[in-house]
Amino acid sequence: MPSSSTRIRRQALALPAALTALALAVTACSGEEEEDDSSAPAAESGGAFPVTIESALGEAEITEQPERVVTLGQGSAETAIALGHTPVGIESYEWGSDETGYLPWIHEAVTEAGDELPTQFTGGEDIDFDAILELDPDVILAPWSGITQDQYDILSDIAPTVAYPDLAWSTNWDEQIELIATALGQPERSAELIGGIEQQLADAAATRPDYEGVSFSYIYTSGPGTLGVFLPEEQRVEMVSGLGLTVDPVVETFEETEGTDSALIGLENAEQLAESDLIFTFYSDAETRAEIEEQPLYASIPAIERGAVVTSDDNAFVTASSIINPLTVPWVIDRYLPLIDEAVATLDG
Repeated sequence: MPSSSTRIRRQALALPAALTALALAVTACSGEEEEDDSSAPAAESGGAFPVTIESALGEAEITEQPERVVTLGQGSAETAIALGHTPVGIESYEWGSDETGYLPWIHEAVTEAGDELPTQFTGGEDIDFDAILELDPDVILAPWSGITQDQYDILSDIAPTVAYPDLAWSTNWDEQIELIATALGQPERSAELIGGIEQQLADAAATRPDYEGVSFSYIYTSGPGTLGVFLPEEQRVEMVSGLGLTVDPVVETFEETEGTDSALIGLENAEQLAESDLIFTFYSDAETRAEIEEQPLYASIPAIERGAVVTSDDNAFVTASSIINPLTVPWVIDRYLPLIDEAVATLDG
């Protein structure tokens, strides 16, 4: 998934969670933008404190180096950890957690650092404000989240809260890193983290020259009769593109569903994916997968018909491969490549 400062948008991670709730509906994590200074965090003093960070919901005035960090939404905890600031509290995400009760890359990074695991609390529509209050945060990081104005106002009474600059779930991954680095007094580290992510993907792509020229579409379904396609700027798609594959040009012709980085094209238009060498997708569970794959129009997509499908029933992997941040990318790469290799091998025949 990389480019430079024009990145992914809109609720990439909300999709797996929502599809689980229904038993995955799309809110998916916008169109291409010109690069300009508007992608940089609105901050004063070049990262020294005090610093003010503007958002669509209000200003976060951070007067001194935060010590107790709380995060909401997705990706903020990982970036804070990568910057050496293990949060005291994070929003829980049970769908992608493992037997430890944590997202595995977070558990691994915090354990390796020898830090105390963050307290987890309910987020989303029912934020546990009491739990956050008890954590006594110095700053609350929520630049890639869906917090509302009412929630923001309550959170801001607890601690300076960094929300999204534009729309809910609409912060590019590199912009998120820049905002968090600024809030934590390390703006100079953002370029290092962004460059590191891009380099890791490029290094992995260099080991797979056979991926060059292989086209793919990343699709999703919320039930029988439905078919959606993630657009090139969506984080899942950028992740795969960063590993050296090419988005099927037909995807550029699909009209974005408002508020997402995806297009609902309907199963009746499945034949439009006929030229995709590979199909990437995921399912909420084995029963749903069987139900979806039994549909003749779905099964007749050429890549699906020949088994050139990259998918996983591991919720943690689906979650990690849906978001780009300093912890997910290295965790995903070694797990992704064998799955892609298997699908690419089907093209030899």
